[in-house]
Amino acid sequence: MKCTARLFAPLLLAFTLILSALSGSALAGPNPVVIMETSMGRIMIMLYPKEAPKTVANFLKYVDAGFYDNTIFHRVIRQRKTGGDDDKSMNIVQGGGFTFPIRHKTPLLPPIPNEAGSGLSNVKGTIAMARAAAPDSATSEFFFNVQDNPAFNFHQSASQTGANTYSQSVSAGYCAFGKVIRGMDVVEKINEVKTARSGRMEDVPVTPVFIKKAYVAR
Repeated sequence: MKCTARLFAPLLLAFTLILSALSGSALAGPNPVVIMETSMGRIMIMLYPKEAPKTVANFLKYVDAGFYDNTIFHRVIRQRKTGGDDDKSMNIVQGGGFTFPIRHKTPLLPPIPNEAGSGLSNVKGTIAMARAAAPDSATSEFFFNVQDNPAFNFHQSASQTGANTYSQSVSAGYCAFGKVIRGMDVVEKINEVKTARSGRMEDVPVTPVFIKKAYVAR
């Protein structure tokens, strides 16, 4: 009887561990998906809370509050890539902070920490947080990367400038926290619209492109 108990105990422990693992994965669930209904079509975005938890949580709060509903894509930039190591060209579609006519919408929440160091790379099809010059200044505005934009990634490097002397360089980057899983053709169409200057702002679509509604897929 004691021998049987000794054999049964490891099996019970293994079974418990398996159940625990399955339970943990079930609680984690799939990555959230946000749908944007725009005046040029539907965009579906999968978010990555594991890589950028605070950024995703902030974005979802704005979505759930209906903040993005009836806002516009206020900035569309198209630049030709130079192809060099110092290529700083960009192709982006930016929104999340203005209504039409061009009027800034006051953010609901305080700025968030920049998670670019742990987030996704700014490759074509990703969504990233826009910010001011300060690294931790992102609130509601975001942009879609319409091409690979490596200049937006977090970079840290050090070089020796003399005996036992080093120079360290850090680029805070812009946190990419999701990717378009359907509707990239819509993003590319928006990137092709005619733009002009509007007041102090450049690269504003001449014909406004609206985010009619943004919501979490259930």
